[in-house]
Amino acid sequence: MTKPDSIQTNSDTHSLSKCVEVNVQNYFEDLDGEEASNLYELVISQVEKPLFQVVLNQYKGNITRTAQALGLNRGTVLGRLKKCGLVR
Repeated sequence: MTKPDSIQTNSDTHSLSKCVEVNVQNYFEDLDGEEASNLYELVISQVEKPLFQVVLNQYKGNITRTAQALGLNRGTVLGRLKKCGLVR
């Protein structure tokens, strides 16, 4: 079985990248000409927590396996989980 190289559903309109694109465009429209600030941190914070929640649930709370699946160091994952409020 080959691993997918992107996260998407049956149609490209529901791909993760398309969702981010549409929502960032909507964000700029909602700004109505105001300057954006800290946009990178805003997007990452909105995507990171649900990503960690789903992967952590998939591996039944096992941080080591979660880290392996994410391709991150276990310590990094633990720190990010704490920052997201997913572990103490």
